Parts: sequence; structure tokens; C-alpha cells
Amino acid sequence: MSKNSNKSIDKLLKSSEKLLKRFDEQKGIINAYIQKEREWKKNKLVQTNIIKKLEKTNTKLNKVIKSYEQ
Repeated sequence: MSKNSNKSIDKLLKSSEKLLKRFDEQKGIINAYIQKEREWKKNKLVQTNIIKKLEKTNTKLNKVIKSYEQ
């Protein structure tokens, strides 16, 4: 009985170690995805701000052009 219980404990330990390794791998994949997502959002905000500034500049230039045309 002792050998059987030791074998089952060993099997349990091995399977729990496998599960922990899988969990760590998945955790790493998820963390990498989250990091990429955060960088993407940050870049998107920067690009949006640049676009808004360019639109304002374009509007100002259009006003100046119209004033010279008159």
C-alpha cells in the first residue's frame, strides 16, 4: 500500500508541476499580449493627438488662404 500511495503522490506531483508550467507559459503569453495592447493604445493616442494638431493647423491655414483670396 505504501508503494502505491508513493506512486500516486509522485503522479500527482508530476501532474501538478506540468499544470504549473503550463500556467506560467500561458501567463507569459497573456502578459506579452497585454503589453502589446498597451503599447498599441499608447501609440494610437499619440497618433490621434498628432492628427488633431494637424487638423487645427490645416484649419488655420485655410482661414489664412481665404483671407488672402479676398
